[in-house]
Amino acid sequence: MPVLHAHTVEIDDPGPLAPYLPQTSGTAWLRRGDGMIGIGEVTRWQGREIAAGEAWWQEFLAEVSVTTLDQVPASGPIAFGTFCFDPDNTDARATMIVPELIIGRRNGRCWLTRIGEDPRQVPTLPEPARGSAPRQVSWSDGSLNGPAWEAMVAGAVESIRTGAVDKVVLARDVIAHADAALDHRLLVERLSSEYERCWTWSIDGLVGATPEMLIRREGGMATSRVLAGTIRRTGHDDHDLALAAALSQSSKDLAEHEFAVASVAEKLAPYCSGMHVPDSPYVLELPNVLHLATDVTGVTTDHASSLALAGALHPSAAVCGTPTDAARDLIAEIEHLDRGRYSGPVGWLDAHGDGEWGIALRCGQILSEDPSSIRLFAGCGIVADSDPAAELAESNAKLVPMRDALGG
Repeated sequence: MPVLHAHTVEIDDPGPLAPYLPQTSGTAWLRRGDGMIGIGEVTRWQGREIAAGEAWWQEFLAEVSVTTLDQVPASGPIAFGTFCFDPDNTDARATMIVPELIIGRRNGRCWLTRIGEDPRQVPTLPEPARGSAPRQVSWSDGSLNGPAWEAMVAGAVESIRTGAVDKVVLARDVIAHADAALDHRLLVERLSSEYERCWTWSIDGLVGATPEMLIRREGGMATSRVLAGTIRRTGHDDHDLALAAALSQSSKDLAEHEFAVASVAEKLAPYCSGMHVPDSPYVLELPNVLHLATDVTGVTTDHASSLALAGALHPSAAVCGTPTDAARDLIAEIEHLDRGRYSGPVGWLDAHGDGEWGIALRCGQILSEDPSSIRLFAGCGIVADSDPAAELAESNAKLVPMRDALGG
């Protein structure tokens, strides 16, 4: 007999979801006003491999009686999760969290789900509260300063030209220090408001707004949004139109993008009866940058969950390189950075296997040993004709969302 009960009720629109986050805990997944907020914690899993997290979720569901809203993915019990980029080269652990209370909105329908031992307990909406901003933020270098990172990129370019890899994605970090413990509610509010086309999340101290969807599974359809090729916006419409045109014709950026799309299509194909891979990318416009983007879609052929599909796709060329194993080995050798959960899958999974798993980009990890500090990450795809100074500038552009959210 089930020992837990997931009781879901439909509710009137509760307004903006971010203010319902608790100050020092809770989980969030938001985009364009829709999404879910998790409050409290029924249980969590920590480990390394995606397959182990999937097995844990299935074991949990066997102990829960579930009610959901018809035709509404994410209603009912869900697990929010973040996984590591390279489980073999990190001190971090992947995390999956099942909240006690979930507030959700999707396609005009809103709901509450409470998970507990009492099947008669009706979910109730808590009071919202606003996050607080730090008064002062200072900055310091992370693992490498700018010149050292440029030198690393130059070394990677030489490795590519000798044929060691075709492409490698290199990350850098900077650290922000606030005058008090950081309030993730403020970061979520600002990111979800400013970057509506991205997926904003907060899970176990990792906060960000990613423009890249590794995989979405819903109703037998799978979708992956691939981004590779980036240019910083100027803030002037005429200039940005010219930049978009240049980006869409850049041989360097198109080559980088082609590697990433091919990587996703190849890995997704065994799970689909039919796929659509567009012949050319489009330009995705975000407030700070322009990206080359391609949406790969497919009809799933088996019962693989969204998390299992994420495990099959990760790491893609967009966050690792090509060939995958050689690029991952080169990253471990030269990057001088423990990425932890940066550039790993981040998202949610429901009781039917549907879910969304983005790639943890444009994000930061609040430090458990110092909650007033946060480590921000950015990465760039390096190919044979990459220029180290231009790549450093691109990484700075990718740090803008988190810097702005912090107020610095």
